[in-house]
Amino acid sequence: MTLKGIKLRIYPNQEQRLKIKLNFGYNRFVWNQMLNMMIERYRNNPEAPFLNTFALNNLLPALKTEYPWLKEAESTSLQATNHDLVEAYKKFFREHRGFPKFKSRKFPKQSYTSRSGIKLMDVNHIKLPKLGTVRFKSGQELTGKIKNITVKLSSTGKFYTILLIDTDVLELVKTGNSVGIDMGVADLMITSDGIKYPTIRFDKILSKKKRYWEKRLARRRLQATEEIAWDHHNKVLNPRELSDFKNYLKAKHMVAKYSEKIANQRSNYIHKLTKQLVEQYDVIKIEDLKTKNLLKNHKLARAIANQSWREIRIQLEYKCAWYGKQLVTVNPRKTSQICSNCGYDDGKHTLDVRQWTCPKCGMNHDRDINAAKNILAA
Repeated sequence: MTLKGIKLRIYPNQEQRLKIKLNFGYNRFVWNQMLNMMIERYRNNPEAPFLNTFALNNLLPALKTEYPWLKEAESTSLQATNHDLVEAYKKFFREHRGFPKFKSRKFPKQSYTSRSGIKLMDVNHIKLPKLGTVRFKSGQELTGKIKNITVKLSSTGKFYTILLIDTDVLELVKTGNSVGIDMGVADLMITSDGIKYPTIRFDKILSKKKRYWEKRLARRRLQATEEIAWDHHNKVLNPRELSDFKNYLKAKHMVAKYSEKIANQRSNYIHKLTKQLVEQYDVIKIEDLKTKNLLKNHKLARAIANQSWREIRIQLEYKCAWYGKQLVTVNPRKTSQICSNCGYDDGKHTLDVRQWTCPKCGMNHDRDINAAKNILAA
């Protein structure tokens, strides 16, 4: 059995939308209350033991007594929020990740997780706790035991749910083939077989349309803030907020729409390529790239970020685990400067050098294919 996440687009009615948004608020409130309590607890007594999820869940009944409207929340979602807060604390202390932050209602993406009361009614309807039956669309058949669901609101106002399903994933047929993959900028991936998968700049394809609305958004935000400042200066009884300006909201929605479209196109392209690689090869070797360091190069930062190398690695990791294939990460040091034929180190080459000839054996190399062959041999 394998845990698999499946994303569905759901279409709640008006009443269900209101309930979903209220549940976002309930969970956000509990997160902020618990986080504030833990901060104050540490401030008052740094030696106090760390509270686990069970301890936080025991505080929920008292919180519901103090704030009776919390009883309307989906109960397991509040427990899931406590669990997420504890995990965020653990990452901060163990992995030195960022300290947990307070959540804002103004953040465009909202979500909550439920762990019970979920039932698949038919191919187009699912029963969710506190919401009832909701219509959905899915590009694949849903089979297996549903462990939990996460309901999300995107920045463009679309509702999604991610199902975590315990299901059987059949291993793919073994091919006996191995491949080394070099990550690039001009080409997204270059294999040791000499195949180059091109980079598609989805951000540039839609850049004119996105830029059109970004300029309008900036202008309308400036106009709106000036009018809000005028209201405050003249002591208007109910001063306006940014959310009261329809033209500003429209521009904001259009910018989010094009950003979402670019992200979806890029994700779809990467999913197709990674599935194709897992089907063709039993052993896949890739570079262990430190993308964060590479992004410090300001001339290439945007192009590197567009490549989504980290996302490619994540997809290959779980798809290899699903389908019985093997993923190996290799140190990228000197892969582009060592001759894959004789092993001679020709020294560092500048990025404009795309081909070079080995002084020792005379072999002419394509820089990227040579690197991919070295990755395969590593």
